Amino acid sequence: MKLSRVNTLLLVLIIVINGYTIVVPFLPSLFYKVQTKNGTRIHQLEQKVQAAPPANAPNSLTMPTALFDGQIFDGPDARTLSHGVWHRPGTSTPDRGGNTVVAGHRFTYTNPVGTFYHLDKIKSGDPIGVVWNNKSYRYTVTEVKVVGPNETSIEAPTAIPQLTIYTCTPLWLPKDRLVVIAKPLEVQP
Repeated sequence: MKLSRVNTLLLVLIIVINGYTIVVPFLPSLFYKVQTKNGTRIHQLEQKVQAAPPANAPNSLTMPTALFDGQIFDGPDARTLSHGVWHRPGTSTPDRGGNTVVAGHRFTYTNPVGTFYHLDKIKSGDPIGVVWNNKSYRYTVTEVKVVGPNETSIEAPTAIPQLTIYTCTPLWLPKDRLVVIAKPLEVQP
């Protein structure tokens, strides 16, 4: 009798764990559809891109189409990715010009709606905003591409200012990098 209960408990546990493993990756897509149905959330983020930052605002990235608005973290290595958007060491910053490069996880089971889960929704012409040292920088997406995992040219310095954002792709078998490149519009005080 006891063995039967243990077996039943183990079976239920296996079903719950497998259910979690199967269902969780699909939840962010469902939430995206709900949040974009009437366009309110995208509109709020578009307004934030246009607005002046509040005093002492942290460095942040806003991508309305991807429903993303989060802080940018500086750190020496990839462990910084666990906090969210990682400003890649050795790359420029918006206030210096050149190639500002940020990276983020797309999906993890501990954080299913990863930093850049919806980066694949971004398309050419979409607005992106960066707050850096209490100044707003507005960008327009000019290119979306997929490169191999060892493609380092996306982090190379550039003569003209640009923002490069990347994450792993495809979602279920992250063997490549999804890269979004945006050019600046103007600087707002």
